[in-house]
Parts: sequence; C-alpha cells; structure tokens
Amino acid sequence: MNDAIRPHPFAIPEADLIDLRQRLARTRWPDKETVDDWSQGVPLARLQALVGHWRDRHDWRATEARLNAFQPSSTTIDGLDIHFLHIRSPEPGALPLVITHGWSGSAIENVRAAQLLADPRAHGHDPRDAFHVVLPSMPGFGLSGKPRAPGWTPERIAQAWVELMRRLGYDQFVAQGGDWGYSITNELGGIGLPAVKAVHFNMFPVFEGLEARDAQEEEGLRRIRDFQQDHSGYQLMQIQTPQTIGYALTDSPAGQAAWLLDLYWRWMDHDGDPTHAADMDDILDTISWYWLTGTAASSARIYWESMRTFKERKIDVPVAFSQFPRDLHMASRRWVLERYPTLVYYNDVARGGHYPAMEQPGLFADELRKGFRSVR
Repeated sequence: MNDAIRPHPFAIPEADLIDLRQRLARTRWPDKETVDDWSQGVPLARLQALVGHWRDRHDWRATEARLNAFQPSSTTIDGLDIHFLHIRSPEPGALPLVITHGWSGSAIENVRAAQLLADPRAHGHDPRDAFHVVLPSMPGFGLSGKPRAPGWTPERIAQAWVELMRRLGYDQFVAQGGDWGYSITNELGGIGLPAVKAVHFNMFPVFEGLEARDAQEEEGLRRIRDFQQDHSGYQLMQIQTPQTIGYALTDSPAGQAAWLLDLYWRWMDHDGDPTHAADMDDILDTISWYWLTGTAASSARIYWESMRTFKERKIDVPVAFSQFPRDLHMASRRWVLERYPTLVYYNDVARGGHYPAMEQPGLFADELRKGFRSVR
C-alpha cells in the first residue's frame, strides 16, 4: 500500500468558472409557485436572488485561497483517493480530531469551527482544549475519488478514516459527526480503542416507536413524522434512483442550488430566510463545492449504498452529544443514554440547526471542547 500523502490544492479551471456563470445566466426558470410560502419548494424569487449573487458576486477564488491555507492533500486508501484538510494546532498537547460532514453539507462548512478548535488561545479559550483537526471529504464528495463500484459504506469509510489518521501520525484520536457523519462516527465509536478514544454527535436519529415521556420527546416524534410525511422526497429519490437525479443536478447549477437550499430552509435555525442563519457566500461555497466537482450523482449514492442497510454499532468508548434546537431530529438525554450507556456529555444548545458548524461555529466548537474534555 502506498502511504504517500500528496498536496492537492483547490484549483478549479477558469473555464469551469466561466461555464458556471454562463449556465447561471441562461437558467430556464419555471413559473412562480402558486402559494406565498415554501410549501411547494424553494420560492422563485428566493432562488433567483441566490443565483444572481452566485453569478455576479460570489468569489470562488477567495474561497480557494482560504481553503488552500489548510494543507489540502490527498492519499490513496483502499484504492480510492481521499481528499482532506489538515488544520494543525500550535499547542503541543492538542488532541487529534476527525470531523465528518454529511450530505448537503461539506468539509468546507467545518473550517471556521476547526480554526477555533485548533487555536483556542488565539480566540480567548483555554489552550488545553486544543485539537489537531482533520476534515476529510467522503468518497464521492468534493475532491475525493468517485467510487467506480458499490461498497463504500459507512463501515468502509470509517476504516479508511482510521488509516488516514494513522498516516498523519495520529494512532489515537476522537471523532465527530452529524447526518452521514453520524453514521461514520458511529462506526468509529464501534471500532473504539486503541484507535478511537471517544465520539461526539450533533445528530441522533429518532425513529417512530420510541416512547415519549415529556414535551421534548413528543416534539422529537412529531418532527420525524413530519419529515416522513412531507419532507423526505429528496431522500427517497437518492435512495432509489441517485443516478436519475444526478443528471438534472449535474446539468443545471440553478437546480443544484435549489436542491440544497430547500434543505437549508427546512433545517437551519433562521427567521424565515436561511441566509440569515448562515452567510449567503458560505451557503454558496458548499453549493459550489458540489457543482464544481461534479459530484451530484456520486455524493447521492451513499443513500442508495447504505440507507437501507446501516445498523448502529454498540459503543464502549465515551459518547458526547449536542442537541441543536432546529435540527431535523430532536433527541432527549434519556433516549441518547438508552442507546449509548457510555454517554458522558449531553447539552441542549441555545441556537443552531442541522448545519451547526456553518450556522454557529463558536457554539459548535464550544460543544466539542466540553464534550471531549473528559478524555484528554
């Protein structure tokens, strides 16, 4: 096995950026929705505003320059290139940490929080809470390789992360994730010692059939029923026919933007406009990440690959969990403790949704500091 780690900066060809702007300018718009809300999907005016900003004002080159400061690299593991950012701490006792993004999210959204985690001293926090942060892109996402055959399940990805961390010199580390990052981090927790010391989740899957004993648990069950009845269309499409939706999203940047903006509206903690929960340019960084790397189909396949087969692992190492108030899933401490008896930290956070590192990077970083403090 070749253990080489190769520099792999972000360097999108200028021709691709020109093509993007031209496609955005030629967008063929549908007629306006017949309602005054989001109940039929992303409103025409909202998407036209986002697309106009993307075409005329969003600066991908500035994003590239910011990301290229964090050692973007690739290494080949199990026959596939894995791309990652590596944000090293200046603190000698920093704890190695791998953060795994989800679908409709990206490694990019974790960068600001990672900077806070890597250098707490510079941001007014205790330097003893420092982390060396690794932000890999899952197979089929971003600049990581696109699998050419089935089999890249959360179990296989977790094993690849252990190998990635070993190659970076981290024989022992902690792990964090939400969304599909939850599934991979659950696998890492199941692997446990000696490689994985502890895990932190910002999402806990709630399923119908759980018993509700208080208002929070009732709300958790209501949210999952609402999701299944009215908001799971994207999931069903990507479970059943990811290749089919991939054609549309790979051909239309406006379509790619709408596909993701709809979910940001549903699960960000905002006042009616998701660009009030996260900066419009931050949202467009992730949308651009999917578009410019041509990963609409390859990223969606993780649903086809794993949604019907993934099973949660028993975890013996410490577990920490942060419940952000506007997440798709709402889980009580009791529910989390029943599934993970090694729970050492649970907190109901004041603000944030399904994308907390993008929405509330300071709160997200603070949750990880607290969640992992007991295993240093």
